[in-house]
Amino acid sequence: MRSKRTDALRNAASTPFIWAVLLPVLLADLVVEIYHRICFPLYGIPLVSRRAYIAIDRHKLSYLNLREKIECVYCGYVNGWFRYAGMIAAKTELYWCDIRHQKRAGFNEPPHHREFLEFGDQEAFEHR
Repeated sequence: MRSKRTDALRNAASTPFIWAVLLPVLLADLVVEIYHRICFPLYGIPLVSRRAYIAIDRHKLSYLNLREKIECVYCGYVNGWFRYAGMIAAKTELYWCDIRHQKRAGFNEPPHHREFLEFGDQEAFEHR
């Protein structure tokens, strides 16, 4: 069984790597948002709501200490942003290429691919 001290050391050792993700995510957020706000209207695709994917609210819980509140803001933003960016990518993929990937073991097909054309179905592709 792991000790609390061992867990604390592991957590402390991983912290810089977790927080190192923040700067690239902020930069990617800026770039994706510019793309989203300019290109989606050009494509006639409705904008994706950030609020539907990014929730920053757990820091309001009175029983969390300051460090935990900061970590909750981080997780709410970063994890929500990845889902948000994923939806923007999915809607872009649907617009530009609605062909499913070739079936293979271990590949987790995204839910939005269910509406796509089957891989290798040239007739359906040409009809579309």
